[in-house]
Amino acid sequence: MSATQASRDQAEVVTKISPRSVSDTVSRLTELLSSKELKVFAVIDQAAEALGAGLRLRETTLVMFGNPAAGTPLMVASPLVALDLPLKVLIWADGEATKVSYYDPDSLAVRHGLGADLARNLTGINALTDALVAA
Repeated sequence: MSATQASRDQAEVVTKISPRSVSDTVSRLTELLSSKELKVFAVIDQAAEALGAGLRLRETTLVMFGNPAAGTPLMVASPLVALDLPLKVLIWADGEATKVSYYDPDSLAVRHGLGADLARNLTGINALTDALVAA
């Protein structure tokens, strides 16, 4: 991967710092999703999966979620957006810090050629993660 590609990929990722542990942040996120009636498709404890393969990985959990009523119109407009849906939030330990990372919704909209009206279906992730990392 070129330095330009790596830089672009990093620019497309939003990372926020959580005041909670990884496990508490995951619990808080699933509670927030439930309260907003968003569907949790999967919670993958990647560190546990690594351990099952005899490997060590920092605490790393991927939460996949969405709203089929919001995501389906995106996939109708651009079928390849299904590669990025459902939305994903990665919660991971970085030393003493807990980080919350996800793809920037504006970058996703540009990547898939979505107009402003459809792009709005993705932007709720910003407010959701703001609430997640609030003390």
